[in-house]
Amino acid sequence: MKINRLGKMALVAAALVLASAPAWAQEAADAGAAAGAAVDAVAVTNDISYAIDNMFLMLSAVLVLFMQAGFALVESGFNSSKNAVNILFKNTMDLCIGMILFFVIGYGLMYPGDGGNGWLAFRGFGIGGLGADAAAAGTLAPQCDWLFQVAFAATAATIVSGAVAGRLQFKAYLIYSAIISAFIYPISGYWKWGGGWLDAMGFYDFAGSLVVHACGGFAALAGAIVLGPRIGRFTKDGKSKAMPGHNLPIAALGVFILLIGWFGFNPGSQLAIVGKSNTDAVMLIAVNTLLAAGAGGILAMLTTWLLHKKPDLTLTVNGILAGLVGITANCDSVTNVSAIWIGAVAGIIVVLGVKLLDKLKIDDPVGAFPVHGLCGIWGGIATWLFSSASMPGGKHEMIPQIVGSLAIPLWAFGTMFILFTILKKIGMLRVSKEEELRGLDIGEHGEEAYNGFQIFTTN
Repeated sequence: MKINRLGKMALVAAALVLASAPAWAQEAADAGAAAGAAVDAVAVTNDISYAIDNMFLMLSAVLVLFMQAGFALVESGFNSSKNAVNILFKNTMDLCIGMILFFVIGYGLMYPGDGGNGWLAFRGFGIGGLGADAAAAGTLAPQCDWLFQVAFAATAATIVSGAVAGRLQFKAYLIYSAIISAFIYPISGYWKWGGGWLDAMGFYDFAGSLVVHACGGFAALAGAIVLGPRIGRFTKDGKSKAMPGHNLPIAALGVFILLIGWFGFNPGSQLAIVGKSNTDAVMLIAVNTLLAAGAGGILAMLTTWLLHKKPDLTLTVNGILAGLVGITANCDSVTNVSAIWIGAVAGIIVVLGVKLLDKLKIDDPVGAFPVHGLCGIWGGIATWLFSSASMPGGKHEMIPQIVGSLAIPLWAFGTMFILFTILKKIGMLRVSKEEELRGLDIGEHGEEAYNGFQIFTTN
């Protein structure tokens, strides 16, 4: 059979195709293998990022939990030795009660998810899911997110302990701790961090100047007002009479522990550290936190030096805490220089706040309200005044900051004032005069912090 020229060309082309088929197949197989390897590499990278971010958050949570030790030392050192066991007991139970109730109900109230109505919602009992920010990031394990959030809840609850020291019944404190951990803190926390109405209007509180500290600080104010001052705190003509703490070295150590713990509180609130932008933000937050603390301590010292002609240790270390509270809302949104100004103003505020309480005859033995309440509000306002569009957290507006800086304190003060008033009406608030003079360690617990060194003993 004869094959024309066109047919011969077709046969040659077919032969070439058949000859090159194995090479094409090999190239396709190699490309597929490379693509698979790339997918595996991405998966490994994602797993490593997931592990690093969650480890970072877990370590931050541990630092925040360690702040409970700081609060315990500050509060016990600033108060009488006869009440040290009672204060340590309250700080212990804040954590124990708070973590259980925040697990059972608080977390579901604070982070109800898409079903939230802006004011009050409930996702369900237990952990179950992530907070709004963590869900958006998609990088956190629900268990780790809860661990970090419960540390914040414990901090909000324990702030009140020092303000009511020396005269509050222990069972009343247990009731308070349960209510604030299960309901009060989570509900106002939802308004901002859970995607509620304050968040919708643009209110900004990065790590909790308002959500955590002002909530606890104004609850402390309510408790101090309803309780009344300690016996002997004010003279008959209304003059303030100092009741020095029994162990200032312990109190100062507690402040240093709180300072260390704040590096979990603020940098941890970035919720991630993997990637250049996250790492840069975490480092900015850490530096701003330290600068504000230092400025707060310096200005508190100078203010007391000016007013009393001598520098005062207790107010100076409270100035450090004041600077930390003031920077907490805005540590990702301000420059280093602005952080110094924010801390400096907070250091002045805390000293003047203590003076104001004395004028009003409100007894707050550790300065919980000036430190956490007043400086918490300052943190919210400073977020508007000093935030910058060039910073990772961005610029924040006046009206949302003012509204949020009033709404959360009013919520905490109002609800806790009602609770403490009810407890007072039913005779469950204040210990008897005899118990107060003898000390709550003996009256409430039958034990002493320093056995054999007190007038009244258990023997």
